[in-house]
Amino acid sequence: MLEINGLTWAVTIGLILVLLAVDLILATVRPHRVGFREATLWSVFYVLIAIAFGVWFASVYGGGAGAEYFAGYVVEKSLSVDNLFVFVIIMTTFAVPEEHQHKVLTFGIVLALVMRAIFIALGATLLALFSFMFLLFGLLLIYTAVQLFRHRNEDPDIENNLIVNTARRIVPVTDEYVGSKIFTRVDGRKLATPLFIVLVAIGGVDLLFALDSIPAVFGVTEEPYIVFTANAFALLGLRALFFLVKGLLDRLVYLSAGLSVILAFIGVKLILHWAHVDIDERVPEVPTPVSLGVILAILVIVTVASLIKTSRDPSAKAHPGSLRANPARKSDDG
Repeated sequence: MLEINGLTWAVTIGLILVLLAVDLILATVRPHRVGFREATLWSVFYVLIAIAFGVWFASVYGGGAGAEYFAGYVVEKSLSVDNLFVFVIIMTTFAVPEEHQHKVLTFGIVLALVMRAIFIALGATLLALFSFMFLLFGLLLIYTAVQLFRHRNEDPDIENNLIVNTARRIVPVTDEYVGSKIFTRVDGRKLATPLFIVLVAIGGVDLLFALDSIPAVFGVTEEPYIVFTANAFALLGLRALFFLVKGLLDRLVYLSAGLSVILAFIGVKLILHWAHVDIDERVPEVPTPVSLGVILAILVIVTVASLIKTSRDPSAKAHPGSLRANPARKSDDG
């Protein structure tokens, strides 16, 4: 295990909080429609920050640790693109005004970071105490991969989501948006606005994605610090990436299938690691450079195949995939 001292943790968390604060302040103080140029500049900025951190990390802690960070970052970045699909569906479903989408995304990223930090701490503790957790995490990822592949051409049912429906029953909600307010007062009563429901929906989606992404990145590295930073830097660029590629997401028709293959691959890697440790040291393990190469190859193949497919068939449309069948879709198909 790497020896990451308290100062390094504090400085890293401080840097991430500063970047989040800047994003949140920009979203709150100057709500506006984010254009292509602005989204491109912010996306490049966050990618360069992530790369610079990786270079520093590798120079201080060694090439092996650096390779684990970059592999974890690529895994989380690829999974975060699926997040973007669902964010687009949420924004469309609840008709979020464009000038407020920046704020919604930033809050969603903060929620995701908090939940993932909790899962990282829990996952690291479980893996340290019980080696069979590698087996359970591996089986969870394989199950998720199978479900995602089965429902790769479906969209998640956001409006009928359990968390969203519960929030609507507990908290009275206004019919219309009230500027950028999350809560407002009407005739002396404090009511939530639809923006509150949007944040609840994004928080619920973030929770589901954390359940998959944390075991996935633990399949690349067992270091909690690397898991946290890979997640954090992948999520920090998510807001800008949303505005940059939301018009192109419909063309990534094979992304869900590709992600299911990546999750299955990492699941097998985790099971092999468990067998190597608990069963027999002769059981082979998958080295980190091989994992990084496989993941990058899958992403390149999926992207190229998707672009070829949509160029030949413009009516083809991508879907984020779902872990269970969408009742509305099933009734439509039937």
